[in-house]
Amino acid sequence: MADALANDIIAKIERHGELEPGSVTPESELTSLGIHSLELTEIIFDIEDEYGIHVEMNTAEAWNNLRNVGDIVVAVRKLVEAKA
Repeated sequence: MADALANDIIAKIERHGELEPGSVTPESELTSLGIHSLELTEIIFDIEDEYGIHVEMNTAEAWNNLRNVGDIVVAVRKLVEAKA
């Protein structure tokens, strides 16, 4: 899963969470990284802007469906592929 898309999403999470570069992996749980709902929303907005996609979910749904970094990568990959 560690491809350009995954690496880009990980970099965004590290930047928004003010985390040490290289400290986030696809298996990292969002809650263990200290990512709260506002930061998750900002990360999703950045991803939407960069990839020209729209994530259809409110914050509660996001927390239920996106538990770790890999979940975000999978969700974004599906949207990007559907757009292509």
